[in-house]
Amino acid sequence: MIRVGFRCDAGVRSGVGHLVRCVALAEELRGRGVEVVFLGEVRGSAWARAQLRERGLPLVPAPEGPARLAALGRELRLDAAVLDSYDLPEGTGAALRGAGLTVLAIVDGDPLGQEADLYLDQNLGAELRPFPVPARRLAGARYVLLRDSVRRLGRARSAGPAGALPRVLCFFGGTDSAGVAPAWAGALLAAGVPFEATVVSPTPFEAGGPIAVIPPTDRLPELMAGADLVVTAAGSAVWELLHLGVPTALTWVADNQLIGYEELVGRGVAAGLGRAADAAAAGVLARLLTDPAAREEHGRRGRGLVDGRGRERVADALLRSDPR
Repeated sequence: MIRVGFRCDAGVRSGVGHLVRCVALAEELRGRGVEVVFLGEVRGSAWARAQLRERGLPLVPAPEGPARLAALGRELRLDAAVLDSYDLPEGTGAALRGAGLTVLAIVDGDPLGQEADLYLDQNLGAELRPFPVPARRLAGARYVLLRDSVRRLGRARSAGPAGALPRVLCFFGGTDSAGVAPAWAGALLAAGVPFEATVVSPTPFEAGGPIAVIPPTDRLPELMAGADLVVTAAGSAVWELLHLGVPTALTWVADNQLIGYEELVGRGVAAGLGRAADAAAAGVLARLLTDPAAREEHGRRGRGLVDGRGRERVADALLRSDPR
C-alpha cells in the first residue's frame, strides 16, 4: 500500500488553511486506497483537531530539522510527502527526496526555497505568473483542493425573494488569527441598511443588532451555500466560495493574501473591501446589500472557475510521479 505523509501545522497564529487543503487531498488519496498520516501539530483550535479526528486521519508530532523529519519518513515507510507550510527550513524537501520520498510542495507563489518533485500553486492566475524553479508545476484554479463537505453541495439560493433581508456570512478562517471579526461586524452595522448576519469567531463578542456570533463550526460549507453575501479574507476558503458561486466581498489579513485579493477583485469575481473595516468598506457593503443584481454578478463570474475536480488532478499527478 502506498503511504503519504502530510507535513503541515494549524493553530491560532498560522491559521487552518494549510490543514484544510491538505485534508481535501487526503480524502481523495484515501478514496484510492492510499494510507495517509499527518505530521505536525494543531494548537489552540478544537475545530481543526476535529477535522482530523472525525476523518480518522492520524496526527504524528513532527521533529524539528530536515534530517530528523526524513528519518521519521523512513521509519513510517512513507512513499511520498506533501509539504504545506511557510515555516519549514529550506532543506526539508531536499532531505525527504534524499531519503527516497517523492515530494509535493503546496505553495502560494513563492516556493520559499523548498526543493520538490512537484509543485502545486492553486491560486487564480498562477499559471500565468513566472515560477523561479524549473520543475513540474500544477498551477491555477484547475488544481484547487476542495473537501468532500464542499464538493457535495450546490448553491442553496441566489438572490432571495423580493423584500427578503439579505443573509450575510462573515468569517476569517478557522481561527481568525488576525482578530478582525469584530471590526468587520462593525463595518456591516455601519453600512446602515437592513440585513441579517452570522459572524463566525473563536472569541465570543457582542455584535448587537441583526448579527449572531457563533464559534467555528463544521456547518460552514452549508452556511456559505445559503448566504446571499460572504465577507471574508482572500484565503483558502475563497476557492470553496467560487465553486459554490456565492457572492463574496474580500479583504486581506496577511501579506501573502494580497496577490489573490488583487487577482480576484481585478477579475470582478469578488468585491474589494480594502484592508481596513472603515467607512469606505461600509459603503461597498451598503451597495452590495441593497443591490442583489450587483452582488449576484460577482457570484456568476466566479461560478465555474473551480470545478471541484482539482484534487483528482493533483492526486493523479502525485501518484504518477516516480519516487527518487
